[in-house]
This record gives sequence, structure tokens and C-alpha cells, in this order.
Amino acid sequence: MESSRNLSRIDPLFERNLSLEAVRISEAAAINCWPWVGKGDQMAADRAAVAAMRRVLNNLTIDGTVVIGEGERDNAPMLYVGERVGCGGESVDIAVDPLEGTQLAANNASGSMAVIAFAEHGGFLHAPDVYMKKIAYRTPDGRAIEGVSVRNATGDNLQRLAKGLGKPVDMIHLCVLDRPRHAEIIATARENNCRVTLIPDGDITAVIAAVSPSNPIDCYIGTGGAPEGVLAAAAVNCLGGVIEGQLLFSNEDDVRRARNSGIDDLDRLYSLPDLARGKTTFTATGVTDGPILRGVHEDESMIRTFSVAMRSHTGTVRFLAGEHNIRRKPFPEIS
Repeated sequence: MESSRNLSRIDPLFERNLSLEAVRISEAAAINCWPWVGKGDQMAADRAAVAAMRRVLNNLTIDGTVVIGEGERDNAPMLYVGERVGCGGESVDIAVDPLEGTQLAANNASGSMAVIAFAEHGGFLHAPDVYMKKIAYRTPDGRAIEGVSVRNATGDNLQRLAKGLGKPVDMIHLCVLDRPRHAEIIATARENNCRVTLIPDGDITAVIAAVSPSNPIDCYIGTGGAPEGVLAAAAVNCLGGVIEGQLLFSNEDDVRRARNSGIDDLDRLYSLPDLARGKTTFTATGVTDGPILRGVHEDESMIRTFSVAMRSHTGTVRFLAGEHNIRRKPFPEIS
């Protein structure tokens, strides 16, 4: 009988649905940085998001360790790598980007959001604050397409991707960060007559779009932050899809940072299980309107938020709209 099932086999931490509990955390970060949106001060917006996220996160009944956090290069005072958070409970690893797309928020441009992900202890790559080459896409069965790799030329990847997806190469829809370093990728895609969507920032959103069945984008290729690659992988683990990355090092300081993170093989390719494995959750709240989520909207008495909450072990994706009565419900103070 259903009532006699072995409840001892259920993971008590992830049965709680941390993705939904985390909505309050990402909402607080998005709401707290909202007054800075469009004001041109990305640092102030980020500080406000970080302060709110940490304050609400510390009320969660977990024993959490931040493994992807704020400002490794900047000696951030909170939500730094290694910080312990929560008010006690089961052990969990945490990856955060309190304001993904700080420049987007500062300019009130599309696509900034507050992001937090959870994994079982040891479930996230302890990625150093360096660049990572990334490629992400979806396939009908969730399996990687042979020969599609960050190590291969863009033209070869596009041809193999098209073959694997069963469509002409000129029907491939590629998403790329609009950066000078991606000039070759963009030029090659256009030589193959692919559809190209250029985004100014926020490659977590781009990766999610590339693996979401409801999105027309087929693939994301480009170089962005390695910590963002781990956060994106948490979402890919929930949605199903393929992601591969390779760390890039521009100087000896980057190499030192990688070795301090426990990385010895500097040329290694990282597949999804290397970046985010086991049970993971991914939660985000929009700050500005974007391709995945609407941003924060405010009137005299109400703040409206729009969030997504994902769980890898069930494959459930929930979109949630929140209406927050600012006359009744206090929020973390802007700091």
C-alpha cells in the first residue's frame, strides 16, 4: 500500500523542496536591488542583492556552505566562497549569483535576475573565478552529440549539431554573448546562415534558453565566468540537456586560483556531472524583464515578482508569480 512505503529512503533535505524555499531568498534579493535598477550604479545594486540574499538565507534551516559565491577576486564580505550560512540542519552546498547581470540591472536592460542553487554536499564543482569556454544545447534524449565540443572549431560544431538534431545548419538558432572575443563564433555562424541572437550579458539565462524545450534557441556557445557555468549547470541538471566547459587561464594568478580550488588538470573538459551532479535545485527571480522571467514591477502598494524553481530529481519546473504587500510585509533594508 502507498501508505506503507519506506519513508526512510526519502532524502529529508531535498524532499522539503529547497527550490521553493529558495524563492523567498531570490525574491528578497531581486526586490532589495530594485531601487537601484536603471541608476547606473552596478556595485550598489549588487550590494543590495547580496545583503538581502544572505539575510534571508541565514533563516533557512540548513547547514550550508557557499561553494560558488561573491567576489573571490574582491574579498567580498558576505556570501564568499567557504562561508557557512543557514541556522542549522542538513548539510548542503550552495551556489549563488545574487545579481546575475549587474550591468544589465544598472542600465535597466533585459535579463538580470537573482539566482541561487543547492546541491548535495560535493555536488558542485568548486570553480575558480576565471573564464570558462561553454557550449550548451538540448537533444530529444538528453544525450550529447558526438563531436560537439568546446575544443572543436565553431563550424564543425554547427555542422555536427545540425546533423544530430536532424535539421539543416541554416535552421540552427545560436545564442552568443556580444563580445569582441566571440567575433569568430558570430562570423562563422553567419557564414553558415544560422540565426544568431546576441545578448549583452547574463550567460546563465542563455544556457537555460538553449536547453529549454519551450525556447527556440538551439545552442549557446561562448566564453563566460566559470562560477556562472556551475550555476547554469545546476539548471541544466534540472531541465535535461547538455553542457560542456573548459577553464581558461590568462595568467599565473588564474592558475594559482584554480589549484587553490583543488583543480590539477588544467586542460580538463567538464561535462554536466562534473559541474553539477546528484540532486540539485535552481531558483531565480527576475530583476529586469528578460527572455526567461519578467522583472520586478511596483505600484503604490504592491511589488510583483516572477520566479522559476527547478528540481533535478523530479524534473519539475515551476513558474511562480508573487504579489508582495509592501504595507504589511517588511523586506530586508537596502544596503
